[in-house]
Amino acid sequence: MPATGTVLPEFSASKSRLIKMADRLVPLSEKRLMDVKLGELPAWAATRDFTPNGILAAIRRGHDRFQNKYINVRKGGIGGVAMILAGYVILSYVWEYDHIKHDRWRKYH
Repeated sequence: MPATGTVLPEFSASKSRLIKMADRLVPLSEKRLMDVKLGELPAWAATRDFTPNGILAAIRRGHDRFQNKYINVRKGGIGGVAMILAGYVILSYVWEYDHIKHDRWRKYH
């Protein structure tokens, strides 16, 4: 229990709050979205870079992470390619749904 008057790092009001993760303190701005608790979400979102360059960098990081996890693997399988193909099929269906629905109603008339 800390002495009276001391502020724990996870309760400090500064923008770069330190959170204890796996026996070490990690700044809130360096945590990934899945590691952020619900109460910390507004403070974490305030540390994100929402400029056009920041958004482009985040998209680039996500693409690189996907490539390294599913495409550029040493022991390649069909998982990454199948995921891209399934996403393409679902996206194509969503784009053409109005046309498909319209043809379905006219089929027997």
